[in-house]
Amino acid sequence: MFGAMKGLGDIGKMMKQAKEMQEKMAQMQEELDHVEVEGRSGAGLVQAVMSAKGDLRKLTIDPSLLNPNDAEMVSDLIVAAVADAREKAAVKMQEEMAKITQGLPPGIFGG
Repeated sequence: MFGAMKGLGDIGKMMKQAKEMQEKMAQMQEELDHVEVEGRSGAGLVQAVMSAKGDLRKLTIDPSLLNPNDAEMVSDLIVAAVADAREKAAVKMQEEMAKITQGLPPGIFGG
């Protein structure tokens, strides 16, 4: 009988930990909206700034690239800069998730 009661205590502890995890994740999502990463391409001629959540915030194109004959190259550089920023945003998100899920059993949240 007492063994069953002990199991209830473990479930209560797990529920409390799950609630704390949910609160930490919500806080992390809010914080990541304010963290910015910068991607670059073309030796810095094109720069893309994104939130760590992946929202494009700013795109800077060096005026030397604004030759109409180079439109395709500029387009490629923009795509590369945004991809670079998106990759950095994903790394930042993983770093923050690792901080939150540290110490959890393997397999929880895909870990």
